[in-house]
Amino acid sequence: MPASAQVHELNVRPIRNLRWWIGALLFASTVINYVDRQTLSLLSPYLKQLYHWTNSDYANLLIGFRIAYSIGQSVCGRLMDRVGTRRGLTVSVLWYSIVSIATSLATGFYSFAAFRFLLGAGESANWPGATKAVSEWFPKRERALATALFDSGSSIGGALAPFIVFAIYNRWGWRPAFAIPGMLGFVWLLVWRRSYHPPKDHPRVSDEERQMILADAADPDAFLEKPRSRWVDLLKLPQTWGVIIARSFTDPVWFFIADWFPIYLVAKGIPLKSGLIAIWIPFIAADLGNFFGGATSGYLIKRGWTLGAARKALVVFGGIGVTLLIPTVLTVNLAVITLLFALATFCYAAFSTIANVLPSDLYRSDSVASVSGLSGMSAGIGTIIAFKLVGYFSDANQALATHSFDTIIIVAGLVPFIGMILVLFLVRNTRATKLGLVRPI
Repeated sequence: MPASAQVHELNVRPIRNLRWWIGALLFASTVINYVDRQTLSLLSPYLKQLYHWTNSDYANLLIGFRIAYSIGQSVCGRLMDRVGTRRGLTVSVLWYSIVSIATSLATGFYSFAAFRFLLGAGESANWPGATKAVSEWFPKRERALATALFDSGSSIGGALAPFIVFAIYNRWGWRPAFAIPGMLGFVWLLVWRRSYHPPKDHPRVSDEERQMILADAADPDAFLEKPRSRWVDLLKLPQTWGVIIARSFTDPVWFFIADWFPIYLVAKGIPLKSGLIAIWIPFIAADLGNFFGGATSGYLIKRGWTLGAARKALVVFGGIGVTLLIPTVLTVNLAVITLLFALATFCYAAFSTIANVLPSDLYRSDSVASVSGLSGMSAGIGTIIAFKLVGYFSDANQALATHSFDTIIIVAGLVPFIGMILVLFLVRNTRATKLGLVRPI
């Protein structure tokens, strides 16, 4: 039965602009995802003392998460294209919510490592799934803004996490600080299961919105039976490597900020309590950067810019802007460090928004999550390598006191700039575009 007939028969009113309500649900899942994962990094200064961990030990805990997250993004992206967005994200949120609660049972390094590995496996489906949902529900002129909406959940979640986690920790200790935030996912699942269906058969989407979505957001042949592109076929395309690099050269920098910033401030001689407000400011800046990137890209398209030019303008902006991390090596002033990190994360987030929207710009609906997963896996591998090096060099350079992170910060500021150059070279119209293997950009 057509969805419009269902609406009439059930006397259910269509929801106006339903796609943005779907976008809000994707945003909420990302917020919860980040609150759960940030708990360890926020409590790391205390847990390091309690369990006598070195920076290398802490890095290995983060790496355990990243190994599962990296493998999981690729595998879950492929599965998401097979089982669908609704079912795929249901399993993902259920999985990592249970693991987050179970982390409160950890008793030392190895149990923490096991729980972080399982958390990474569960959380890995969020970005491929959300990217696929955006490709299903939004036309191309709105995809960047919709991607910015769900991606901004990472910075909002990171900004909210200190207030949630420290409030629980200060009252009840570290174990409830893991368990209580983990319960948020179950609330989200109740809403998600009732609300999400593909636009072609959603009972509460208006005919006008459905027609607009199906005419623009999907490929003209998206609902025809076609062979699904294999990973090996996707990896033969330069555009796929451009998408992979867009995330691989930016995500490790963001995760360094998200997971190491409290330790970086302490290494600078800044007490954690006095630096608490500084911890969430870069997350807020990143949130603003997400929306700046999405809105600016959409505005440029409306002004007549080509899709590719509008996307690449933000890539250039982000690649140059992240170099603002580098001057922080010259100061121990908390306000200056916070400002520079905030400006850098603002620019990073604009770049990241484009990196996340590129799969839906370039690929058929049945390949979007697969390509997103491949890029996420590669970014995860890069993050694992980066964290191993951060742990090693920060421990090795402890004698340098406030300068123990200088080399790390300089590299973090330069890598996205190099990524920017490679993305500009690889993401363009090629012979593959003419053959219809990727969409024109």
